[in-house]
Amino acid sequence: MDSKPQPDKTLAAVCGLFCPACTIYIGSMEDPERLAKSAARSGRTVVDTECHGCRAEKRMAYCATCKMAACAAERGLDFCGACSEYPCAELTAFQAARPHRLELWEAQARIREVGYEQWIAEMLEHYACPACGTLNSAYDLTCRRCGHDPGSAYVARHKAEILQYLAGR
Repeated sequence: MDSKPQPDKTLAAVCGLFCPACTIYIGSMEDPERLAKSAARSGRTVVDTECHGCRAEKRMAYCATCKMAACAAERGLDFCGACSEYPCAELTAFQAARPHRLELWEAQARIREVGYEQWIAEMLEHYACPACGTLNSAYDLTCRRCGHDPGSAYVARHKAEILQYLAGR
């Protein structure tokens, strides 16, 4: 990959998602065709689908109304894992709903342990293609640039859950 994002808190959602591994983020930053397909699938416009990260000013419609981000802001917290009520019912339901959220508990623990900067560096490796280094989404079963299977360590670890989810869509 030509360039990797630097540790920037806008790329780390309060819930523990890693924004550069989001298909919407990838589409918004470098693949307009991918963004257009995502917008069409969701029934939203490209403008309403575009997202620059969960803490950025430009967020997709779903992320712009995130209850967890609002809650963390109200409590003055950077991440849900710092909350005395962690994990709350809202975050637990969110985590269980889709396979790209499977590692939220691990993410929160790691952020507490090493800080978000180190966690972001680790996630850059976790979602990178082992062959070419391209950052892939949790749903890129093969690398979107070189076709390597699996597209990332995340996919290798959770392929069965991802395939099951995709089959039911």
